[in-house]
Order: sequence, then C-alpha cells, then structure tokens
Amino acid sequence: MRFTVKLLTELVDLADHTDAWDRLAWPIPFRNWSWISAWWQHYGSSLANGARRPRLFVPSVFDGDNQLVAIAPWLRRFSLTEGWVLEWLGGGEACSDYLGLLADTAATDTVTESLADWLCEECQDPSERWDQIWMDSVDSQDRPTAQLLAALAKRDCLVHRCDGPRCWRLSLPSTWDGYLERLSKSHRKQVRRRERNLFESGRARLHTVTAHDQLPLAFAVLVDLHQRRRESLGQRGRFSSPRFAAFHRDVLQRLAEQGRCALHWLELDGRPAAAEYHLRGAGLVFAYQSGIDPERLEQEPGNLVTTMLLKQAIERGDRAVDFLRGDEAYKSHFRAEPRPMVRYRIAAPRWQARCRLLGWTAARSVKNLLVSQ
Repeated sequence: MRFTVKLLTELVDLADHTDAWDRLAWPIPFRNWSWISAWWQHYGSSLANGARRPRLFVPSVFDGDNQLVAIAPWLRRFSLTEGWVLEWLGGGEACSDYLGLLADTAATDTVTESLADWLCEECQDPSERWDQIWMDSVDSQDRPTAQLLAALAKRDCLVHRCDGPRCWRLSLPSTWDGYLERLSKSHRKQVRRRERNLFESGRARLHTVTAHDQLPLAFAVLVDLHQRRRESLGQRGRFSSPRFAAFHRDVLQRLAEQGRCALHWLELDGRPAAAEYHLRGAGLVFAYQSGIDPERLEQEPGNLVTTMLLKQAIERGDRAVDFLRGDEAYKSHFRAEPRPMVRYRIAAPRWQARCRLLGWTAARSVKNLLVSQ
C-alpha cells in the first residue's frame, strides 16, 4: 500500500483529524488530542527563542484511502547550539510520560519507513529542515517509535540513547483480597486495621469527582494540599507556576467531557487530608499529581488515599495503576514495578547535524563526570 506524508503546521488543520488522532493515541492520555492541544495553547509561546517562535511540525501519514494512519506529534524550534530541533508536544514542566509516535499497529512497518524517507529525503525546504530530533519520556516497549528510530538509523541518522526516569506500574488482580495477598504480612495488617478504624468507623471518607461542574472545587483542594506540602519542604509547588495551573484548569475540563480524568480527596475527621489527580484510559489509571496536609503526616494520609484508590480501581475492574515517573519508595511499597523509559537524540544525516549531537553528548558526559566527583 502506498502512503503519503503531509506536514501539518496549524492547529486548525490538526483539529480536522481529532477523531483519528485520539484513535491512534489510545489509551495513553498524554497523547490525547485534548492534552496535546491544550499544552500547545498554554506552552507553545513560552518556547520562543528571541524572534524565532516555535511552530507545530506534525508529519501525518495517510493511506491510499486518505485515512490517517500515523502522526509524529512534534514542534520545531531553534537553538543556537543544537540548530533546528524537533521534539514532542507535551514536554517540559507538564511532565507528560509515554510520549511516542502515534501509529496504526496494522501498518507500523511500512508507515515508519515512509516517515523516515520523508524526514531524510524530502525535508529540504528551509522551513522544514531539521538538525536533531529529541525524544524524551519514551516507553522502552514502544514498538512504533522504536521502528521509526531503526528506520532513521538505516538512513545514516545518528541515534543516541540513554535511560530516562523510570515509571512504575502496578498490575491489578481481580479482587481486593487478591491484592492484599501480595503485600507483606505487616503491610496487610496495617491496611486492614486502617479500613476498620478509619473508613468503617466513618472517620475517613473518599470523595471522587468526575463531573464537569464539580472539578473547580476538587482542583482547589488539590492545589492547596500540594502547595502546602511542597512549601513545608522548602520547595516551590508545581502549581506555583501560573502557566502550569492554567493548563490543568483547562485540560481537566476537556478530559472530563470524555470521562478520562478524576480528582479525589480524602476527608479525615471532617477535613481534607490528601488529594490525587488521575488520568484514565482503557482500564489504565495514571496517578499524575498529589497533595497531602503537612500538619497531619503522622496519620499518613498519602498512604491512606493510595490504598483506597487502589481498592476503588480493583472494584471498577481496572487492570493497572501507573504511578508515572520517579523512584519514590511508596511505589515499590505498594508492589508497583519499574518500567524503563528512554531518551533519544537523533541527528539528521548531515555532518553539521552529527557534529552538533556529538558536541551535546560530549558536554553531557563532562557534566555527569563533574557531578559524580
């Protein structure tokens, strides 16, 4: 089958393909059109380098019936040291995980070859030329993205690979008792004691909000608990960034309409003690952001809300909870397992581009050496 690659650079043109986009992105919410388009509207302008503003750069592959079968969701920006760089939409402080090439699995082999041909042979116009592609937050098991990288390497692109922050995923059994059997004896006894003393007694209550009109209240609870906890540690909370807060107010409303997000808070003795912000997709729950009351740490509200949300997910029939990036100890404590994530840097098949990438890898090696000493 013959495939055609079209470069889309305007949000309005991409909006004509939102149904196909979401079909190819499923079930990862960070690849969803609502997440990506909101991210671009809130963060796109912040990436400007002087007078050179970044722009959307989304090669889209169509089959012979003009059906969209693959999307590379990139932006194009200029850097004095790296040249023209293509990188995922959704990066930066939004901390989007599991980014990658969106492709129809039935046609991945030929689609990635067509896209690699286009990138290496047809991007010759000054408005399309690129020096590097930066791919962060890629799942090591992401087959379409891996095949695109292999196709680029065959065309003399230089591909550099390094490990990124690991994500942690907990596969869920069919019953709550089945999950409890995975825990250590002491952890299991602790969970059952808390269920009995706090939840069955009525002292603790879990609120779950998915309705569009109820999100602002739940979001305010999350922001308050998150910020107070971070500030108690001498850190700037994530929501201290006005852009970050505005992005999430916007994207929550969009995802709520699709049933793809939920905000939870744990009320303990009549007051909010912990909150969680979750994204959803096809039986997968992604635990994106949290907050706890720093004045009630002795009651371990974080462990309490995590325990009850795992129970809720099992009862709902979800197959896994993903705690996303970071090696915090609580993730292994709840029996989640690490998923390797990868960062790639790809140089175009030109000596100038290869020199830029080699310079970046050399500088990174020196920096790592100095940090280790």
